[in-house]
Amino acid sequence: MAGLGDKAKDFLNSDKGEKASDSALDKAAQFAEGKAGGHADQIQKGRDAADDRIGTGGDEGR
Repeated sequence: MAGLGDKAKDFLNSDKGEKASDSALDKAAQFAEGKAGGHADQIQKGRDAADDRIGTGGDEGR
């Protein structure tokens, strides 16, 4: 029986999971840009790095 961590990893590596993680990361980046104006480049780099670590690395959500 697969553990919860395995199920989460499998979901994030699916197309549906990639879209969900991209959406969440995009919303977080937009929020951060609103709070830390003038740092959009750094925020986008952080968003992209998180996407590379979490999902399949695609950019379908942008």
